[in-house]
Amino acid sequence: MTENRRRRVLLCLAALWVCALPLSCLVGPVAISPAEVFQAFWARLGFAAPPADQASFLVVGNIRLARVVIAALCGGALAMAGVTLQGVLRNPLADPFTLGISAGAACGASLVITAGGAAFPAALQGMSRAGLIAPAALAGALLALFASVWLGSAKGALRRENVVLAGIAVSAFLGALVALIKALHEESVTSIVFWILGSLQGRGWESLPLLLVTLVPGFLVVSLNFRKLDLLCLGDEEAAQLGLHVGRTRFCLLAGAGMMTAGCVAVAGIIAFVGLVAPHLLRICLGGAHGPLLTGAFFGGGLLLVFADALARCLPGGQELPVGVVTALLGGPFFALLIRRR
Repeated sequence: MTENRRRRVLLCLAALWVCALPLSCLVGPVAISPAEVFQAFWARLGFAAPPADQASFLVVGNIRLARVVIAALCGGALAMAGVTLQGVLRNPLADPFTLGISAGAACGASLVITAGGAAFPAALQGMSRAGLIAPAALAGALLALFASVWLGSAKGALRRENVVLAGIAVSAFLGALVALIKALHEESVTSIVFWILGSLQGRGWESLPLLLVTLVPGFLVVSLNFRKLDLLCLGDEEAAQLGLHVGRTRFCLLAGAGMMTAGCVAVAGIIAFVGLVAPHLLRICLGGAHGPLLTGAFFGGGLLLVFADALARCLPGGQELPVGVVTALLGGPFFALLIRRR
């Protein structure tokens, strides 16, 4: 893989990512002409005057654009987390939910959906149930992450085999808790299942701070340690001989990937296959070096989720599918074909 080809691929992905933002704003239940959509888009960014129709400006600038931006950030973060986990655990089937993060978020969200604000301190009880779901999911995801990392460490060392087993144990336990909650509160089953399937419906600019509060630190940790990720892929003994503190590095990278995933799950629910399919597709074009691969994962994963969300909004009659269903329908068969051919 030549360096020039990597640069061309990354530039192409970045250009497609930029173009996808305004183009995805064309899709929605409200019919708006392309000219009005593009004018509202540029007006929202401050590069043009708002259109005469204020309704179209509000729909495009406050609803569609916010949703597209969140989809691009979540998709990129999930794909980067997938690259990181597959490298740290040296497992091609590792994905952003390996450490029980999805189960922890589902458990936190389920508690809020069934109990509402009554189960929280008085300072939070004035908030609506919808406003509490995302913070509770974030708290559950982070607690599950810390539990998996703590269980996976022994005598100060964090071993990849222990982490995988700990993640399976945490996921199984929290999954059983979610099943118990659904069994005891049958009236909330539909809301819990819809959240678990993953959706960007109703997400706006107010959801962005909650996403960024964990995504940015996780992004920085992973991006600044990409060379150490290359060393980890050589094996623990080889990396240690090259002067790398294996346990500490693995902990930092797992924490960074987990924090990115936790923010995405808290805002959008559980979105499958983005963190599994995107890294494998990009390795075909970019090779195995983690510097270009992480950069490509941010743009490629964002493109994948933006495209899936646009498809989810294309149903007639204003209906839409959970975006997690679309990514599973697209990613499952494609990943099976990829395994079959390689």
